[in-house]
Order: sequence, then structure tokens, then C-alpha cells
Amino acid sequence: MTDATASDAPAGATPPRRSGLRGILFAVPVAGALGAGAFYAAWSGMVSLPEKQAAAPSQTGPKVAYVPLRELVVSVGRQGTASHLLFSADIEVPAEAERAVTALMPRIIDVLNGYLRALEPEELEAPAALARLRAQMLRRLQIVAGEGQISDLLIIEFVLR
Repeated sequence: MTDATASDAPAGATPPRRSGLRGILFAVPVAGALGAGAFYAAWSGMVSLPEKQAAAPSQTGPKVAYVPLRELVVSVGRQGTASHLLFSADIEVPAEAERAVTALMPRIIDVLNGYLRALEPEELEAPAALARLRAQMLRRLQIVAGEGQISDLLIIEFVLR
């Protein structure tokens, strides 16, 4: 008969290792030492950490001016079913470009009249129409005025009657 205490493993094989407790006992002191070393390096100034700066209002920021665009009334749609669009806006420009943009006002009004007149009423009534139209008008104004002359178009009034 066979011996009940004999194992099924071949002779000379090592028993399975228990790694749970031994790994934890090794990792905790190593992690503590690394944390203490990092703290000391930062505290003593050996490593510089980025400092958060308080968000103070910038007084040296770019100076802007707002050039008012007179109120435009544009007929939109086919004759007989035409609606009218009431539009007014301000043009945001760098302060040094205010006079140059003001001098271009007749050309700016012409470009906006032409663009707005070409629109169909359905295009104006769409939910996202204002954002799309604003971007289109801003791009046209930037082309008319030249590079860096116009920063933004602020729509004041946009009413379809």
C-alpha cells in the first residue's frame, strides 16, 4: 500500500510560495522611505514645484474698443412674402485699430447688407442660426478690414419681423 502522507509532487520540487504577507511587509517601508525622500527634496528646495498664482485682473492686457454698427433693416425672402430683419451689432477691435475700422464702415455695412439679403427666412429661423451667421459675418468683416483689425462681432439686436 501507499503511504497516506506522501505527496503527489515529484521529489525535489519546492512547495508553492506565499507572497501576500511578505510583499506587503516589503512594500510598506519602501513606499514610506520614498515618500519621505520626496517630501524632504521638495521641502529643502532641491526640487522646485510649480506655484499657483492668484488670478489677478490683468492691467497690461490688450486694450480693446467697440465700434458701433448702425441698425440695419434688411428685407429677407421673396417679394410678396418678404420679412424684415432688424440687425445691430458692435465690432470689437484692438484700440489702435479703432479709427481704421471706423473709416471702413461704409464697406462693412455693404458687405453685411449683401450677406443678410441673400439669406432665406428658413435659414434665419433655424435653432443654431445665430451662431452660424455670426461666424460667417465675422469672417467677412475680417476679410474687409484686414488681418488683426477685427477681434469679434457682438450682436446686439437680431429680430425677424
